[in-house]
Amino acid sequence: MTRHALIAWAAFACLCLSAADAALAQGGPSGRAPPPEGEAAIAQRMNANTVTVISGTPGGTYFRMASDLAFALDDGDALRILPVLGKGAGQNAYDVRFLRGIDLAFVRTDTLDQLRQDPRLRNIESHIAYVARLFNDELHVIASRDITDYRQLEGKKVSFDVKGSGSDYTGRAMFDGLGLKVEAVNVDQPTALKLLAAGEIAALVSVAAKPVAVLTSITDAERYHFLEMPYTEPLMKNYFPARLTHDDYPRLVAAGESVNTAAVGTILASYAWPERSDRYRRIARFVDAFFSKIDALQQPQRHPKWNEVNLEASVAGWSRFPAAQEWLDAHRGGGAVSAATRQALRRDLRDRAPDLRPGERDRLLDEFMRWRASRQ
Repeated sequence: MTRHALIAWAAFACLCLSAADAALAQGGPSGRAPPPEGEAAIAQRMNANTVTVISGTPGGTYFRMASDLAFALDDGDALRILPVLGKGAGQNAYDVRFLRGIDLAFVRTDTLDQLRQDPRLRNIESHIAYVARLFNDELHVIASRDITDYRQLEGKKVSFDVKGSGSDYTGRAMFDGLGLKVEAVNVDQPTALKLLAAGEIAALVSVAAKPVAVLTSITDAERYHFLEMPYTEPLMKNYFPARLTHDDYPRLVAAGESVNTAAVGTILASYAWPERSDRYRRIARFVDAFFSKIDALQQPQRHPKWNEVNLEASVAGWSRFPAAQEWLDAHRGGGAVSAATRQALRRDLRDRAPDLRPGERDRLLDEFMRWRASRQ
């Protein structure tokens, strides 16, 4: 089967799929089983269809949401999401830019500014793109009740979580925006709570999606509280006003009250791979499944932060990953193709042209999808 014949077949198949998706998903209209695969073919297929997502520490919001992606988007050998433990948004920015084998990462809207401050890096905007803006991470500052104003932290020891975490970079940047100079300490949050209890640090900072599990575990509300953090002009470039409420932290915030603070946006980012590369096609396959199944991620059993996600939301100063923008453009024009439909086409192509390498099949299918979107 020639290249043009395959593309012509795909056009015909897409017109007929509305009544045949279920049958195709079971192996194609012919009902024939695909030819047996050897070990080399199995390895190639599994690697071609596995996407790694670097997240955060165990139990944290990023790791929980990466796990949601793995469960909700799993499609056997057709698409597998592999969550990877990480240090948090600060280190994730470097990992998605430089670490081999990392396809996607949870980073933040201030990540580009973070990387621009590294004198070793050049032209960072051309190397990282965003797939989608996800949700906000709120600034939490916990201190003993004898500290009533954030300015009392001046010159004191304050924990910003482990080095390389999102709290480490964003928390410090927020403090700098407030003109607040403190002695930064980098320890994990459970250790920081012990140091706070012993009076060895003045406050604990966490920049994370509320409610933060380690903070909900605090039971001694008579001793600790959240500090009000003002939203000032220097914060307006990268951050947003936010509130912590009684519903978020019933032990630390009284009913009917709230605590003003700031927040930063979380982004699902990718390295900016060339459009004809295998890594680009792998992320494009993820985008198709993620965007098509966003409703499944907003079900009650998933992390509540998924309900904040608006796939069409843009991020100032960032470029959208092209496959994500193409999906949105096609969706707005009524030309979106579901993940199930795309996978049905892929399987039928495999049955009809078993001699083609998986990468070549994907290239032909991607070319057809781009042509179809342009025709819509």
